Amino acid sequence: MVLEAAVTLFLAVCVSALAFQWEWERWHRRRKLPPVVNLLQHVVLFWRSWRSGMLKPLMEVKEKFGPVFTLYMRFQRFVVLSSYDAVKEALVDHAVEFGSRGAMYSLERLFKGHGVILVNGERWKQLRRFSSSTLKNFGMGKRSIEEQIQVEAQHLVEAIREKKGSPFNPALLTTHAVSNITCSIVFGNRFDYEDENFLNLMGSMNNFFLEMSNQWNMLYEICPRILQFLPGPHKRVPRIYKTLHEFILERVRINQQSLDPSCPRDYIDSFLIRMEQEKQNPLSEFHTTSLVENVIQLFIAGTETTSSTLRYGFLLLAKYPEVQDKVHEEIDGVIGQTHGPGMQHRSRMPYTNAVIHEIQRFANILPLGLLHKVACDTHFQGYFLPKDTPVCISLSTVLHDPKYFKDPESFDPGHFLDENGCFKQNDAFLPFSAGKRVCLGKSLALMELFLILTTILQRFTLTSPKPPQEINLTPKVNILVNVPPSYELYVLPREDGLQDRA
Repeated sequence: MVLEAAVTLFLAVCVSALAFQWEWERWHRRRKLPPVVNLLQHVVLFWRSWRSGMLKPLMEVKEKFGPVFTLYMRFQRFVVLSSYDAVKEALVDHAVEFGSRGAMYSLERLFKGHGVILVNGERWKQLRRFSSSTLKNFGMGKRSIEEQIQVEAQHLVEAIREKKGSPFNPALLTTHAVSNITCSIVFGNRFDYEDENFLNLMGSMNNFFLEMSNQWNMLYEICPRILQFLPGPHKRVPRIYKTLHEFILERVRINQQSLDPSCPRDYIDSFLIRMEQEKQNPLSEFHTTSLVENVIQLFIAGTETTSSTLRYGFLLLAKYPEVQDKVHEEIDGVIGQTHGPGMQHRSRMPYTNAVIHEIQRFANILPLGLLHKVACDTHFQGYFLPKDTPVCISLSTVLHDPKYFKDPESFDPGHFLDENGCFKQNDAFLPFSAGKRVCLGKSLALMELFLILTTILQRFTLTSPKPPQEINLTPKVNILVNVPPSYELYVLPREDGLQDRA
């Protein structure tokens, strides 16, 4: 009797779920909302993404439902855009409607509505305008920051030389180099790689990035109202954030004590000066909380994404030595060995430029970007999106769109070369997103990738202790962020080989 009752209850639940799903889909069609992924497909999608990342499940959903479809998470409707054409139409052609930032609970619990990356409305306009102009004033996109990157690249070269050809994991040194470039803009100085405060900052940043990337954080995004009351790994994130917050707050106090309003030294000084100018304005967005959260977000966005891309790049070049050989050949022919790389060389190095773009495409560091939402009721591609509907931009499927990349699963610099070997832009290359919310540090990141990669390859050959065919490219964490796997490299000086050839 108990078994019969259990079977009856199970069948009743299944029939009720199917009836609910059928009625739900009818309601969607009546309102002209994008097609909704059904209950069973939701379960399969999240199970597979938990185990192996979002790309393949989203590609399959896109094939069935088209490039615009609906998912339901945390009892809320999410619209997913999964093709370049849909993303471009939304973020560029309808930039105002799709230009607002959607709420991510895992970040909101930390930043509480502050920081230029996460805010909206007038607060976002003021902070974005200030941050953009201030970063330019301190050299982003200019010769001055190019020189700082060149200096930091040489520090990285010297740190690698100290390994004396022994195999090592390049993650730490790469992160130190990229972070120091951000430090020079935000703090006005770089740190020695062995500096204790710097090492503590780097450790906190790396842990924050890893914890924000793991499965538990995705689970928190889906069930925040439940998990906030339960113990688990998701509780580590606020503790790490507190360490970052205290470090940046202390740097703000140091700058306040030695501030000269007539001569700002860095981003923090400029923000403090603006705070003083607006201290009588009760609606000002310039206050200490905003400053600290801005700096933390600039650090996280400016360090981990670029350093992760470089680490993926080193691994890819070790796996594909024929690609590395061609880059070496182009460096030798255009730059030589007597002068360091500069941005003026990039236009004459189409293959190297194509390799860097392909590294960014293949690494796919932020597969889902950051959440958007529609600012008003919006009609889009024949569908109706009510105001405040969260919109997920699937950069992963855009960067693997077979309409724009002939062999998207393969690492192929030819995706960015024409038939004559000249560099060609690819419209679907959107690792920095697009539109009003395009990455604030895009120009800085592109300079860092070119100058650091070419400086390393001018001096070294990268090889793996493993045969190339055995090198695994699977990301360590691949749900919200793709973190390159841990690995070791032999980084061997090229001078001896160059002398032998001469």
